[in-house]
Amino acid sequence: MTKKKLLIVVDYQNDFVDGSLGFEAAKDIESAICDKIEEYVNGGHDVVFTLDTHSQKYLLTDEGRNLPVKHCIKGTAGHKLYGKVATLARDKVQIEKPTFASLELAKYIEGKDYGEIELCGVVTNICVISNAVMAKAAAPDCKITVDAACCASNDSEIEEKSYEIMKNLHVTVIGRD
Repeated sequence: MTKKKLLIVVDYQNDFVDGSLGFEAAKDIESAICDKIEEYVNGGHDVVFTLDTHSQKYLLTDEGRNLPVKHCIKGTAGHKLYGKVATLARDKVQIEKPTFASLELAKYIEGKDYGEIELCGVVTNICVISNAVMAKAAAPDCKITVDAACCASNDSEIEEKSYEIMKNLHVTVIGRD
């Protein structure tokens, strides 16, 4: 019997696509992410979504002092999942996280017997890599994969370096030219 797989869609929210921290490359991956979600659902696998989640006091946090752009404020349009991804996520687990990586996501994964955990979303060099490391920590013997065709960053040079770092952490990177 084939083990179940898990897809983690990282922070594909309005503010990262066309909002306060939006960038064109994030828009370009929407259909690839939707295809990936549908593939997992049709295969009977699990899909979870992370949501970068901040309060109105964001600028007073350590992250806010280092990245002083209000984004993903809970209750705003920017906090919601983007486009068709929002529709596909309606009946799925959504994990709010106050920073780059999610302890709650790691706890969700821990103890489950997934054969593979795959990540996609934004921003590759911040939240995708952080949550790939969390998935590896929660399931150290599980194959962790990141699909570069379904990820985006606003800095292509650092994104490429992130993929190299992930490979060194035994994360399989697919979908690169």
